Amino acid sequence: MTYRILVVEDDKEILEGVCIYLRTQGYEVLQAADGVEGLEQLEREEVHLAVVDVMMPRMDGIAMTMRLREKYDFPVIFLSAKSEEIDKIAGLNIGGDDYVAKPFAPMELLARVNSQLRRYSRYLSVLSTREAKAGHYTVGGLELDEETVTVCVDDVPIRLTPLEFKILNLLIRHPGRVFPAEEIYERVWNDRAVSTETIMVHIRNIREKIEINPKDPKYLKVVWGVGYKIEKQ
Repeated sequence: MTYRILVVEDDKEILEGVCIYLRTQGYEVLQAADGVEGLEQLEREEVHLAVVDVMMPRMDGIAMTMRLREKYDFPVIFLSAKSEEIDKIAGLNIGGDDYVAKPFAPMELLARVNSQLRRYSRYLSVLSTREAKAGHYTVGGLELDEETVTVCVDDVPIRLTPLEFKILNLLIRHPGRVFPAEEIYERVWNDRAVSTETIMVHIRNIREKIEINPKDPKYLKVVWGVGYKIEKQ
């Protein structure tokens, strides 16, 4: 496959130089002048790795990476003119995967890019294999296995009641689709829905078990006036 790399750098000469060099190595390259433009690029294009400058106007690389880590798991390599250890630690702690101090040799950056893409490729391969397993569904860190009747969040087992498992199973098989409460009741209980209050109770209980913050859920979302869904990650 051809990897697409996003380069976010406010210095035009460095930006153009990095983009040209990466393109000569066969990569597709997107570019942005700051974190705001970088996040806009992510909304439009699939990206496999980002090279991000730390110090930028409007939105710096640290803030941008914190934002993108809410939705994306591809590698991020930081660039910075600062070489202090504290900057490196800060970048890695908020979700960066590697750090290159300016000035840098093009071959050094390429070696870091190749290394991170090899790791990411193996990760995607493992993820694809796990998702391909019959009856095994993964959305972000949420996993459900029909065969073993188990649920895990970030590899931590979660205990659900049989009805909670059936509801979550229905939703996770169709991430992004909104299910009205009446449909959930009829498909899980195999009966015509008379009241949807029991669905609300079960949804609340599932959230308490699978969400870090049930009041601000990452996975199990309500679409007011419509129903419930598992959010695509």
